[in-house]
This record gives sequence, structure tokens and C-alpha cells, in this order.
Amino acid sequence: MKKLIIFASAFSVLCTLIYTQRLAIVTRVMEKGLESRLFADRIAELEDGLHLALCGAGGPLPAPNASGPCVAVVAGNRLFIVDAGTDSPRNLGRMGYPAGNVEAVLLTHFHSDHIDGLGELATLRWAAGANSNPLPVFGPEGVTEVVDGFNLAYSQDFIYRNEHHGDTVTPLSGAGLLARPFAQPALGELVTLIDEDGLKVDALAVHHSPVEPAVGYRFSYKGRSLLITGDTTKLDNIERFANGVDLLVHEALAPNLVGLMNTTAKRMGNTVIAKITADIPDYHATPVQAAETARDAKVGHLLYYHIVPPLLIPGQKELFLNGAERIFPRYTIGQDGVSFSLPAGSKEIIKTKHSL
Repeated sequence: MKKLIIFASAFSVLCTLIYTQRLAIVTRVMEKGLESRLFADRIAELEDGLHLALCGAGGPLPAPNASGPCVAVVAGNRLFIVDAGTDSPRNLGRMGYPAGNVEAVLLTHFHSDHIDGLGELATLRWAAGANSNPLPVFGPEGVTEVVDGFNLAYSQDFIYRNEHHGDTVTPLSGAGLLARPFAQPALGELVTLIDEDGLKVDALAVHHSPVEPAVGYRFSYKGRSLLITGDTTKLDNIERFANGVDLLVHEALAPNLVGLMNTTAKRMGNTVIAKITADIPDYHATPVQAAETARDAKVGHLLYYHIVPPLLIPGQKELFLNGAERIFPRYTIGQDGVSFSLPAGSKEIIKTKHSL
């Protein structure tokens, strides 16, 4: 009994001490958290090679762990972003990739879910990195109109931030976006956008009709390679240029699950959702088709992204795959934060993170 009293007294003193010092404790925890969050630089930690992280694994439907489509690619110490969907710029910060280091954005096409984070990404890059030049945005014909629209929408914000923070932080010369248009590649051909310092970035044609133009991107760096399809149906052109790549990042829509959504919408009398879910399967690839492309192209690993519909409940992944895992077993179903490293001078394909 005496020991119990002593223990209770000691515990009471400890609780009192913690309570009286709680603000100091919280302040110290915040300081450590800010150090790790505000000054994180994942790029500096990476070995030389080609690296990829999903800053957005989803499509247009909201879902936890699946923000709007976005792929971060690091070649050496150079950071590129392919598409910038909803919440993806903030995911970059959560993953430790400084927005101020983004060298360029590459757009696959101009659907809203692939571009609606552009304004925020440009602002974070400008203000967080004190960049003195606008963010270059590569894209097929039409990208100039997209960029001009964002610059117009943010024009007042440019002025506010410059007047508040000054040229040291937000020089007006670095505000906004700069369009870098290129011609739509023909089937069987590549358009080279970057070819320097061991890095080559090529655009290739994909099929997302009636959305035209639409492209994918292939990155090659020091013997390592990856290809990002963007939105597309199954296409021989993708198989051709994905041949032998280490990592194929392929979009996927599960028609069986979308069909279930369609049936439910009809039963509930929701004609809008019924129409949308009837329309969208014809311009996306299925998981089975993506697996067939990965198998026939002899890629190293297949990463599914732009997941439609969102995978929210246990067992849904198996329904999503619908047998694709038997066609190509080296796969990952993407979610925000999934990361891969392809070290230079190696054949390793290393999954470095499974989620945010």
C-alpha cells in the first residue's frame, strides 16, 4: 500500500510538472517539427540517379491518399513535375521536395484535374525559392492559352506579394508561368525537349480522344529510364517507347468498378453521374491493358496512377486489378507519396516510400 501511495504521488508530481511546462514542451516540439518540415530537402539526400515520387496518385474524384495527378521526377539534382493536380503542390512539401527547386512543369494535356494546381505551384516556387524567372511549363499546342489564363488570374496576387515582401523574396520578374509549347509528336516519333548533362526528356503521342493534343513523357538519365503515360487508352506507341524502361507509370481506370458506379447512379436516378460513368471508360486504359503493355514492353516495374475510381475499402484493390497481377506481377498501385529510386550505374529498382 505504501509503494502504491508513493507511486501515485510521484505520478501526480510528474503530471503537474508536465502541465505547468506544457507550453514550453509544445513550443519545443513545434520548433523541431518546423526544422524538419520547412527546411527538408529530399533531393539532397538522394544518390545520383533517376528518382520518381507521386505527388498525386488519383484522378478527378476526391479521395484520401490520392490527390490530383502529379509526378515528381528527379534526375541528378534537377526536379521536374509532370502535371499539377489538386493538392499536389502541398504534397511536394509534405514529401520534402522544395517547390523553389522545381525547374519545369510538363503537362500531358489540359484536363482540369491535371492543371488546377499550377497557380499554387508557381506561387510556392516563386515565393519559397525567391526565383527571378517564371516557372517554365512545357506542353503541346494550347499550353500558351493555359499559361496566359493562370497568369491573368494571379496578376493581382503578384502585385500584393511583391508589395508586401519586396524584391528579395518575390521579384516580379519571377512571378507566374512561362509557356514552352512544342508540336504534337507523330505516332512512332519523339519530340526531344531536353538533352543535356546526361538527361534526355522526350514527349510521345498518346490517345485520349476527344482530348487532343495529349502526350506522355520519357525520361532517360545515366542509363536509367522511366515513362509516364498521362491519360490514354492502350496504345502500341506507348509499348514502343516504353520498351525496356525501368519504370512504367501508367494510368488506369477499372471498368468493372466504374460500371458499378453507373448502375448505382441509374438506380438512384442520377442522370449526370450515369452519363459521366458511361462516357469515361472509352478514353482510359484498364489495369489489365496497362499490365499487358508492361509485359510486352519488358519493363522493370509497373506503377499504376491516375487511379479511377478511388480505392477506399478493403478488397477493392483486387477488384481494381481484375487479374492484371497475373499478367504482370511486378507492380505497385500508386498512392500519394509512393517513391522509387533508380540509381545511376545500376539495375536496381528501389521502392523508397509506400505513402506520404
